[in-house]
Amino acid sequence: MTPEILKASVKTCHWGFFDASLAPAMTINSGDEVIIDTISGGPMSLPPASFHVPPELLEIHAAGVPAVPGHILTGPVAVTGALPGDVLQIDILDVSLRQDWGFNFIRPLAGTLPLDFPRLHHTNIPLDAERGVAKMPWGLELDLAPFFGVMGVAPPADWGRISTIEPRVHGGNIDNKELVKGTTLYLPVFAEGALFSCGDGHGAQGDGEVCVTAIETALRGHFRLTVLKDRDLTYPQAETPTHYITMGMAPDLDRCVEMALRDMIELVSERAGISREDAYMLCSLAGDLRITQTVNREKGVHMMMAKSLLQ
Repeated sequence: MTPEILKASVKTCHWGFFDASLAPAMTINSGDEVIIDTISGGPMSLPPASFHVPPELLEIHAAGVPAVPGHILTGPVAVTGALPGDVLQIDILDVSLRQDWGFNFIRPLAGTLPLDFPRLHHTNIPLDAERGVAKMPWGLELDLAPFFGVMGVAPPADWGRISTIEPRVHGGNIDNKELVKGTTLYLPVFAEGALFSCGDGHGAQGDGEVCVTAIETALRGHFRLTVLKDRDLTYPQAETPTHYITMGMAPDLDRCVEMALRDMIELVSERAGISREDAYMLCSLAGDLRITQTVNREKGVHMMMAKSLLQ
């Protein structure tokens, strides 16, 4: 099957928001594959003229920069048959660079240490796709591990238009560095068609994303989108080839921990066929709680459990 291709453009991108009333940029059938091109950054992020800048990024800048910060997302993609109460399975088949540079900025009053860095600090970072490395200003070659910081469906219609900055039950700005090529994300559906959008391409990021940005860049994603009618899911989950992942997102990290842990207890109990008490014990002995990010107002924690322990 040849995947559909959704290019980034003024017509197919929305900047800074999710909204269930947004018309789809493309419609596909459940189980079909789609290739989505994304771009990232405002005018201040642009590199010197020697680097490649996707022309659609300049066109979107010219169309008008939002007054409030947010991410440029490509989509939404509607999936035929998706209804509220279903689950959208997002298989991430490939992630690749679309440009030879990324950027990072430290913004006053933002990040994990919002008062420690009072001046805006912007850095353009050369990216070598062939070698899979980023060249840091002091000479370090940092390995690339590209993924999408934002992958989300439309939020509940009653929420209206919401910012892309906070991750929530619909996904959005999850910033989970585990979601690279070969992994799968599961999102509850709240609107007809699910309405999947993605963006906020990251070349590399540490758990926490502490200074407020990763290596922000333009990516191409190859996805398979499948509607699940028999999956009971109330909050985003994911899996890698080796691990199950549950997530918690809230302003307080303690609350994030509780959310991710409770969902992992249920997952372990169901998949291993053991009691909740035994699942809680296994989470303590073999589950790993990790800080996803601490900078999106709604912070994130994810818990990882090896699949081999539940067989």
